[in-house]
Order: sequence, then structure tokens, then C-alpha cells
Amino acid sequence: QVQLVESGGGLVQPGGSLGLSCAASISIFSISAMGWYRQAPGNERELVATITRGGSTNYADSVKGRFTISRDSAKKTVNLQMNSLKPEDTSVYFCNVVLIDRSSYWGQGTRVTVSS
Repeated sequence: QVQLVESGGGLVQPGGSLGLSCAASISIFSISAMGWYRQAPGNERELVATITRGGSTNYADSVKGRFTISRDSAKKTVNLQMNSLKPEDTSVYFCNVVLIDRSSYWGQGTRVTVSS
């Protein structure tokens, strides 16, 4: 069973920055891709950013230029640096990992609130 432990959520003012981190309890060699998704109340879960084992990244249009996804293979973590945050970024952010066997796992979610 893969466990994902997220950290870094919280309250931040509009225009501020926040970083999220997710640590995976599985060998890095088993991972095909890692990413972040978010889900606001009443909305479906949506992609924020993903990064493949080859280092290719993909971002939602709404966060391009403001968010940066990165990974630390040694620590088996995926990070999301969020800058220029907007109130509409308020959501619960979920870490996701897809293994090479195509199985997918989710973290428990961490809340991000952007408000003055």
C-alpha cells in the first residue's frame, strides 16, 4: 500500500506564496508520474500540475506562470510552489502518484485558503 503524506497548506493573503510537499512511501523507481490536484466545495477535482519520471511537466492554464511543480527523487517527494495566489486558488489540494503498473494513489488532502 502506497502512502502519501502532504504538508504545507494554510492561510495566505492574495498575492502571497505557499509551498506544498508530498512524500511517497514507495521506491522512486516504481513511480511513473506525480502530481497535484485540487477540489473546491461543490466542484469536481481538477488537475493543477503533474510531473513525469522523465521530468516533463504539465500545468492547468489557470496556474501557468504562477505555480511550479518539482520533485526530489532522493527524498521521493513532489513539491508545488505557489506564487501570486488568488482567492480562486482556495481549495483542498491532493497529491497523486501513478505507478508504472498504472495504479493511482491519493493523499489525504491539504487545505489552502487565500483570503485577506
